[in-house]
Amino acid sequence: MDGHETARSTDRRQFAKMALGGAALMASAGRSSAKLPTVPPGIKIGTGGGQASEEHMLYLKQLGVTWVSLGATPQTATAEGFIKMREQWEAGGFKVYNIGSGVGPSGSLHNMEEVTLNLPGRDQKIEEYLNYLRYLGKAGIPYTTYAHMGNGIWSSGRVTTPRGYVARDVDSNSPNYTGTWSGKTYKQPLSHGRVFSKEEIWDNYTYFIKKVVPVAEEAGVRIGIHPDDPPQPMIAGVPRCIFSSFDGYKKALEIANSPNVGMCLCVGCWLEGGPLMGKDVVETIKYFGGQKKLFKVHFRNVNSPLPHFNETLLDDGYYDMTKVMKALVDVKFDGIAIPDHIPAFGSPSAGGARGGGAGQGYRPNAGLGYLLGQMNAFLKAAQSKG
Repeated sequence: MDGHETARSTDRRQFAKMALGGAALMASAGRSSAKLPTVPPGIKIGTGGGQASEEHMLYLKQLGVTWVSLGATPQTATAEGFIKMREQWEAGGFKVYNIGSGVGPSGSLHNMEEVTLNLPGRDQKIEEYLNYLRYLGKAGIPYTTYAHMGNGIWSSGRVTTPRGYVARDVDSNSPNYTGTWSGKTYKQPLSHGRVFSKEEIWDNYTYFIKKVVPVAEEAGVRIGIHPDDPPQPMIAGVPRCIFSSFDGYKKALEIANSPNVGMCLCVGCWLEGGPLMGKDVVETIKYFGGQKKLFKVHFRNVNSPLPHFNETLLDDGYYDMTKVMKALVDVKFDGIAIPDHIPAFGSPSAGGARGGGAGQGYRPNAGLGYLLGQMNAFLKAAQSKG
């Protein structure tokens, strides 16, 4: 390493220390005035809401759903749009916990490569995200999910499981292993033409969260950060060194240093990582739930950890999901828990297969009903043991 490289390395380390210190000072200064929206106590088993049609609302009511998690579109992503969405669902007897899948004038505000990798357009994306938070606050939405992946969600295709339902398959050694997000496809060996350092990824996160914390605290919105999917240490030249392990989350939330920034625990992603995560799912729930930094939980199981897995129904994977619900009861979790990546049920040739997050339109989604029934049974069993 020559003198110029040494100087640059020193400068980067000094900047990182200054950024971390600045983030902590900024967040601690804002904590006293941070708004934390109140939500009723207890675990809220809900689902993605989809469209607020009468037929769909009736179906969700029949399933016993009260709380819904919604997504935004470019047309609805305004304060007025969010107010209208909330009022539509409330008129049907539901409560809106989350409007995630952020979107702004430039497109998706989830998995923003410009932010994660410090690409051109970063500051514009961040400002759009801050406005998104302000809109949520004005609409009285207490929470939103955010994801911080630089090259999307990676998969290798679909697979028919031994039980006959179709689910996502992830084989990191497959030639079909690609990442996707918001209409973009990312491929090996280098999704962005070069290898990024872990230091860069942490610096970029710190830059982002320093700007986010005061706005989230002022708006009164909680942000739950979703794990990387999959939580592979490096994919196509991009380190997944923050939201891919217990220690990464711990450090990231300490940098944020805000009661408004916490975790959206996707159990499926955590199980994908297995030993790579550093802590078991239950240990993770007890730590972050005990700190009141666990805001939302996605229920999903897989058949094995990396390097090759496929998604499964809750009772068909390698982890005992009743342990997850028991841990949530133990820490007095007050957030929403939803089924995630619902496999298709039925025969496609007979028109019966149905997957997705919520059962679009009003066609009954058998998979959703099956998973919600399981989750409610898990909850009652856990409460009876408590």
